[in-house]
Amino acid sequence: MRKPKVYIDGQEGTTGLQIYDRLGAREDIELLRIDEDKRKDVAERKKLLNAADLVFLCLPDAAAVEAVSLIENPDTRVIDASTAHRTAPGWAYGFPELSPQHRSDILSAKRVANPGCHASGFIASVYPLVQLGVLSPDHPLCAYSLTGYSGGGKKLIAEYQDPDRDPRHASARIYATGLHHKHIPEMVHVCGLSAPPVFHPVLGDYIQGMATTVMLRNDTLPGGPTAYNLYNILEAYYQDAAFVSVAPFGGEEPVIYSNTLVGTNQLQLIVCGYEEQTTITALFDNLGKGASGAAVQNMNLMLGFDEATGLL
Repeated sequence: MRKPKVYIDGQEGTTGLQIYDRLGAREDIELLRIDEDKRKDVAERKKLLNAADLVFLCLPDAAAVEAVSLIENPDTRVIDASTAHRTAPGWAYGFPELSPQHRSDILSAKRVANPGCHASGFIASVYPLVQLGVLSPDHPLCAYSLTGYSGGGKKLIAEYQDPDRDPRHASARIYATGLHHKHIPEMVHVCGLSAPPVFHPVLGDYIQGMATTVMLRNDTLPGGPTAYNLYNILEAYYQDAAFVSVAPFGGEEPVIYSNTLVGTNQLQLIVCGYEEQTTITALFDNLGKGASGAAVQNMNLMLGFDEATGLL
């Protein structure tokens, strides 16, 4: 039986390297490689894009759009890790645990948009509650997301690991202060919201790991559910999911470390509550379920492999 041919366009970036690390030792696929001196050769890239059964695009948005335009082979399937196609018509959203329809769309899709890291944490918490009528689409939502600096790519990694770096890097950095982070349109679109959340990402002085927290006042929700009610709803929703789970109510200890699930493709929701207040924290690896792990999971589904192949 012929092995599927897989090509990573943009393999030298952080996500591309992580995908290659996850696929390099696999014997059930044929990994196509571009010569180092031809990485920016459009003709050579086009040849490989059209020779592959499945392509990962690990490129800036404009370059990802260009790469798609180079594909003429009707059988080439694409997973785009950029922001370019996450709200685009005709692209399946690559988060199979969200619903049977999402899973079905990924299985049959020629084009799959891999979720953003911050968006994955927010959507994992909010999407089920909107779908089940616990949250209305116009509910005023607030969230923040802690992340390691690896999500910023090679340049930011080098900046943080420079021995002569700015001393301020030792403290948490609140960024996207204009409240227009590039993952917000994706959050709104996928969750079916009528208004964007107030969202702040926070960069920490550690390389990898993410904790995205949504904050709710229970008395503003239909029926005034308790935090424990919300925990039970989410636990039931994800009970059969391969890579999304819900921790025991309140978490396993009274603190949450954002690098706990580094090296895995797991995403764990932690529901905590106090009187009329609830927080839902999505804990995961920003380079795992937030990027390359999710991409490999989607590839497995699209190529007919067990979705957990090569993933922890």
